[in-house]
Amino acid sequence: MSTFLPKADEIERKWYVIDAADKPLGRVAAEAAVLLRGKQKPIFAPNVDCGDFVIIINTDKAVLTGAKLEKKFYYHHSGYIGNLKEVKYGILMQEKSDFAMKLAVKGMIPDTTLGRKQLTRCKIYKNAEHKHEAQKPEAWEI
Repeated sequence: MSTFLPKADEIERKWYVIDAADKPLGRVAAEAAVLLRGKQKPIFAPNVDCGDFVIIINTDKAVLTGAKLEKKFYYHHSGYIGNLKEVKYGILMQEKSDFAMKLAVKGMIPDTTLGRKQLTRCKIYKNAEHKHEAQKPEAWEI
């Protein structure tokens, strides 16, 4: 018996909405990564992009468990000597909660050309409004 390998034209992409209100940031990001990669589908193959579109709403209301708001930091470097910047996740979640969610989802997707393409199908919004009603997205429960 041979192994089934899906072709690019055989893949049907659906749209899903994940509501992040009062849910841990990491759990929402993990579910989004599974949907983006297509691991919930029976035709999943790691070398074929068979994932779906994901819309994450209400990232302002997502929570971080434990003491992560005070103890966890986001680090980035400007490129100049000695310019390592750090931001507490408490501040990051207040000001740029959509960016924090994107970082979490990006960390759960492979760092390959396929993973970068899958990440472009993730749409993240701070509040409940989004502009993808025409695609008729289905609600995905965590």
